[in-house]
Amino acid sequence: MHIIKIDPRALKENPDDARKSKSTPQGDALLAATIKAVGIIQPPVVSPEADGGNGYIIQAGHRRTRGAIAAELEEIEVIVTDPADDGGAMRSMVENIAREPLNPVDQWRAIERLVALGWTEEGIAAALSLSVRQIKKLRLLANVLPAMLDQMAKGDMPDERQLRTIAAASIVEQKEVWKIHKPKKNEATSWWSVANGLSKTRMYARDASFDDELTQAYGIAWVEDLFAPADEDSRYTTDVEAFLGAQQEWMTNNLPKNGMITELNGWNGPELPRKAERVYGKPKKSDHTAMYLDRDGKVQSVVYRMPEPEAAKGNAGDAGTVAPAQRPDVTQKGQDMIGDFRTDALHEALQRAPIEDDTLMALLVIAFAGQNVRVDTGSGNTGSFRSQIAPHAATLVDGTGNLAFDKDTLRIAVRSVLIEVLSCRRNMSNSGIVSRIAGAVVGADSFLPNMGTEDFLLCLSRQALEGACVDTSVLPRNKVRDTRAVLVEHFKEERFVHASAHFAPEATELADWKARNELSQDEDAGDADGSFDEPETDESDPDAVSEGFREAAE
Repeated sequence: MHIIKIDPRALKENPDDARKSKSTPQGDALLAATIKAVGIIQPPVVSPEADGGNGYIIQAGHRRTRGAIAAELEEIEVIVTDPADDGGAMRSMVENIAREPLNPVDQWRAIERLVALGWTEEGIAAALSLSVRQIKKLRLLANVLPAMLDQMAKGDMPDERQLRTIAAASIVEQKEVWKIHKPKKNEATSWWSVANGLSKTRMYARDASFDDELTQAYGIAWVEDLFAPADEDSRYTTDVEAFLGAQQEWMTNNLPKNGMITELNGWNGPELPRKAERVYGKPKKSDHTAMYLDRDGKVQSVVYRMPEPEAAKGNAGDAGTVAPAQRPDVTQKGQDMIGDFRTDALHEALQRAPIEDDTLMALLVIAFAGQNVRVDTGSGNTGSFRSQIAPHAATLVDGTGNLAFDKDTLRIAVRSVLIEVLSCRRNMSNSGIVSRIAGAVVGADSFLPNMGTEDFLLCLSRQALEGACVDTSVLPRNKVRDTRAVLVEHFKEERFVHASAHFAPEATELADWKARNELSQDEDAGDADGSFDEPETDESDPDAVSEGFREAAE
């Protein structure tokens, strides 16, 4: 065995090469660019022609040889070895099977090593035929907590969205979250929980109405999201308070005549004065403008009109005495908190709780009946569908447009879609009763947090607070705040969930929903436009029912 230098164009292809499928043009271009930048790291292996000729046959390194030709190299080093009895067939197969792509974590670390050795990002990008932005992205990922990187190197990788959230957090934050969610030996990491613990609200520069002067005045430093498309302004800040403060000052400075600044209501709209009417047509001079910040921190404005004042009717003495309204058991803020608690618990249950496949499919159907779901259909209904679901659907389809997945992939996709769709929050995302049904089915009650906190108990009336004392050793005090204080202390040791937060809907509420959504005879029979009738099956036999659906789908 020895090394010689030779023109790569003089080498002959081995007819027994195990790799028959062609490499991609992108891969060949990358290899050629790498060879042009740094040369061939591992010389190809060749052997003399068996028929006594003067040439050499490639045993290993066909792509490297072609890459050297594409890079216009006049000469390359090759390792000359004796020809094998089988023409090198076994050697070729072993060499191709044993070769493994570089682990992503090792790739990140290798780039850091090159930078430490004096390579620039531009030079690395040219050598690897990648964009500088991609190199910057990889370098950002290299700043992930080393303990997390070690776990990822084992093949336990988060998805790109989770990885983006983790990489954007500081090492100190990552370390604290990793202490809580570090997996046990031989267990997979719950990257969803890790990313959820590190997620921060982002305010984007493209949504800012204020100028550079206010940006500097509020000390806002923009950070570029290296994972976003290169052709959009992806700068953001996690300093939400400063961003909203700058937006508020801009609204104050640009408030029109008859204008007011208002707050956001529970439906992602402005809180207008009582009896105000939104104006959707051409406004009058006497109309008013309300400016507000939506949930993304964008400045929005609406025009509204106040009704004409009416003359007083009747005598003041005719008015009857109105009894003061009784305070509800849970305030509106408390109901909002319950909506958030339920949603987080439901999503965690969908992520972690054991769920049978048929239950998952049933929940998927139920989820699309939610009041927050709108779909464009072939029957002429209009609306929009949440784009977050598309990536999950894409995992079930191969490059030719056919369904291609295993059961685990399908289960993950269904759970992910359910998490995207189902919500109990008290805003436009609320799925209504269907999210309550789903939560009850998957046992999401057990994932609800301890509500025996000062923040939540402040939302309860005296009657509700005294009700929380039942089945505890706490006795109600004369003052509401004293009862609340002793309950907060008591529930530090015990978990408290208010009855109104449980997922199971009331029987009357459930019956009303079912009655309003019963299939009519015409709907059940199918339409004359091509809808098919379900196959007859014995409903007492679950296997027969499943087989019937499979036959219908085929």
